Amino acid sequence: MATTLSDTKPTATRGAVILPWERSAHEQDVRAAEARLEEAVGLAASIGLVIVRQAVLLLRTKRSATLLGVGQVDSLKIAVKADGIDVLVVDARLTPGQQRNLEREFGCKVIDRTGLILDIFGARAATKEGTLQVELAHLEYQRSRLVRLWTHLERQRGGFGFLGGPGETQMEADRRMIGERIVKLKKELEQVRRTRGLHRQARKRVPFPVVALVGYTNAGKSTLFNALTGATVYAKDQLFATLDPTMRAITLPSGRRIILSDTVGFISDLPTELIAAFRATLEEVSEADIILHVRDIAHPDSAAQKKDVFGVLNGMARDDMIEADWAGRMIEVMNKADLLGGPEAVPQTEETVAISAITGDGLPELMALIDRHITASMEAVRYRMPLAHGAAAAWLYQHGEVTQREDDETSTTLTVRLLAEDRARFETQFKDIEPLVA
Repeated sequence: MATTLSDTKPTATRGAVILPWERSAHEQDVRAAEARLEEAVGLAASIGLVIVRQAVLLLRTKRSATLLGVGQVDSLKIAVKADGIDVLVVDARLTPGQQRNLEREFGCKVIDRTGLILDIFGARAATKEGTLQVELAHLEYQRSRLVRLWTHLERQRGGFGFLGGPGETQMEADRRMIGERIVKLKKELEQVRRTRGLHRQARKRVPFPVVALVGYTNAGKSTLFNALTGATVYAKDQLFATLDPTMRAITLPSGRRIILSDTVGFISDLPTELIAAFRATLEEVSEADIILHVRDIAHPDSAAQKKDVFGVLNGMARDDMIEADWAGRMIEVMNKADLLGGPEAVPQTEETVAISAITGDGLPELMALIDRHITASMEAVRYRMPLAHGAAAAWLYQHGEVTQREDDETSTTLTVRLLAEDRARFETQFKDIEPLVA
């Protein structure tokens, strides 16, 4: 019998997404169930699942065995079989027992929200740091779920030595091996963090102000990054399209150079394993002179997404990962304004700017606003130096903003705006030049 092309084509993995929803547990300002379900469907689709069924299931009470009610489990069992579901995604945190019981009931693979996001991170991470972080998060997640992940746990290895006996169980051995691997990964990650710290110190010696992009996943951070830098960072209408931080130097309208950093996107109910494992990725935000909060202003759930981003940053502040006054150095960038009729159709304030990273509308205004923020953090200083001291004058022109110059027969007096760290570097490097007292 001849084999056709359609016979050899791999079968798509059919998936279903359900959202257990406790209506009474959610305040009005939190995203609606439909928006949350849409996000979960997007997450599931991003790992290649073909979603053939999706539903919101209202929970009266949480059952310890399955989370879902008996009637809901029975109905889903029929639907899973009828639709040929291979993977059922439950957009909630499941206990190991609940996950195992649901798999037995449905006869298919069941993953919860944490497992789904871990799978996405595993597929997207590209740098050494990213892959280490993902593996660490996976192992910490698996360690608590050995009861589900392994089918051979009842077996025991034989005893050894003088005492004999049954020896350690397979579960104990697996948990021990995972624990050893976690310790090794944490050491490797610490080395990566030290290396990143050295890179940050090197940037401070350059130095250029650092501007970090933050925002909800799929808000358009990487598209904006590419538009401003001319880079080709992977950008797609897809949740968690970019995980690893990327940095590029760009020049502002004033001629001042900055370093722009693209970071991982935030999401609601981010797994605790990932919050801990991805601290090094978010360290770029803590070092930033300016934070650009990129919002998908056209998204119906934009306000709730902003709340999620602020929640993570406030958590970082509580853990001393970022300064408590981080909001004072933030610019709100309302992206995708083209979907609402253009930047002029979006209400703006002095500290916000509406743009379209796709069309480029509003980008000059954004660059000018970044310039103003950096200038506001500078201080004006006057220096008099001999005409022969051209190196000092060149340094000030390169690192500061010269606002006035006065020349006479023997000297040059410059009034220049400098960042505090630049002023300290200048006065350390050129000790014979002291600032003039006003």
